[in-house]
Amino acid sequence: MTITAFYPVLDTELLARRGLAVVDAAEALLEAGAGILQLRHKTFFSRDAFETANRIAALCRDAQALFVINDRADIAMLLPAALHLGQEDLPPADARRIMAPAAIIGFSTHNERQLRSGDQEPVDYLAIGPIFQTASKQNPDPVVGVDRLRELRAVTGKPLVAIGGITRATAPTVFEAGADSVAIIGDLLPEPLTKASLRARTEEWLAICSSRRSRRP
Repeated sequence: MTITAFYPVLDTELLARRGLAVVDAAEALLEAGAGILQLRHKTFFSRDAFETANRIAALCRDAQALFVINDRADIAMLLPAALHLGQEDLPPADARRIMAPAAIIGFSTHNERQLRSGDQEPVDYLAIGPIFQTASKQNPDPVVGVDRLRELRAVTGKPLVAIGGITRATAPTVFEAGADSVAIIGDLLPEPLTKASLRARTEEWLAICSSRRSRRP
C-alpha cells in the first residue's frame, strides 16, 4: 500500500486535552476519506489504550486504510498494523525481523546524516522534520526548513513524508520542495473540535493534497 499525500497523526494526549475521543476522531478521518492514519500514544499502553487501538485498527480495515502505530513494534504486531519508528526506538532492521514480511515500516529522521542512514534501512518510507517550528514535542529537533528539504529530497528515492508545523497554508510549498506526503498533527484539529468539525477539516486537507505539485528528482 502506498503512503498517501495526506498523513494524519492522532495524538492521544492532544485529543484528550481537546475533549474528543480517539475513536470518534478516527471515525471522522476515515469517513472523510483518509487513506492512512497514525496513532501516536506516548504514555503507558494500558489495556484500555490497546482496546482503543484495536477498535481503530478494525475501522481502518473496514475503510481499507493503512493503520500505523507509533513506536511500538509489539503493539503493531498484535493488531496487526504498520509501524512508525523514531530515532530512539527499536532499530528498523530489528523491527523488520520480527514484523510480518509484508508489514509497512516508516522511520523518522531529522537531518542529512540520519536521512542518509535511514535510506539504507529496510523501511518503506522516511519522515523528515520538523520542517517548521512545532509545539507537538517538548524538545523538538532543529527546524529543517523548506529550502533544506528541497536539497535533501535527492538523498533518498524512498517516499518522503514531511512533518512538523505544516499547515494548510504552507503545505503547497512543502510538496513543491519534494515531499511525497505531509504528516499533520496540530493543524489537523480545528477549534472548536468536534467529530463534525474534524471531518470538515479532513476534507479540506484532502482537497489540498489532491492538488499538490510534487518536485521529485
